[in-house]
Amino acid sequence: MTLPISGIFQSAVASEIEPVIEAEVTCANCQACCCRLEVMLITDTGVPERYIEEDSWGCRVMARLDDGWCVALNRDTMLCSIYENRPLICREFEMDEFECQTERQACL
Repeated sequence: MTLPISGIFQSAVASEIEPVIEAEVTCANCQACCCRLEVMLITDTGVPERYIEEDSWGCRVMARLDDGWCVALNRDTMLCSIYENRPLICREFEMDEFECQTERQACL
């Protein structure tokens, strides 16, 4: 049996509960979680050759370091060092959208 909460008790409980608001993902707080994903190069956007590798299936992909991070990621700023020439997949991966949030949950 459940009883409705009313009156003073209801007000006290309601005042102690604070809504959890997710912070918007911005360049200042993103932590580059997507930079650990494998990125296939499906178009030519001008990615410098030194950042490109061939995977086991013969596809051109962004090179990654031994720890899994993209080689184009500037570790001091956690920003892309080739932003103007980043791959199409990176351009279409929108900050704070569903895919971004999913990667952040897995990464953080």
